[in-house]
Amino acid sequence: MWIIAIGWIYVVVLMAATEPTLFAGIITFFGYCVLPLSIVFYLSGARQRRARGEMAARASTPPKAAEGDANDSAGSGTAD
Repeated sequence: MWIIAIGWIYVVVLMAATEPTLFAGIITFFGYCVLPLSIVFYLSGARQRRARGEMAARASTPPKAAEGDANDSAGSGTAD
């Protein structure tokens, strides 16, 4: 994926260099390179962000107590 992005950046830099004004070149570069590539990389990284978020959520919540432990602390319910 990186090689495609680098090739696209190269093509867009050449396109921007042929624009008649500096402002048009900057707009071309941002419109055809920065904006589309930022969207593509954001969407392609969604799976990793979701997995990191789930791992962080699991790490921040305390482990649940087993049901047997909870029943033992409450008593067995039988009278002596």
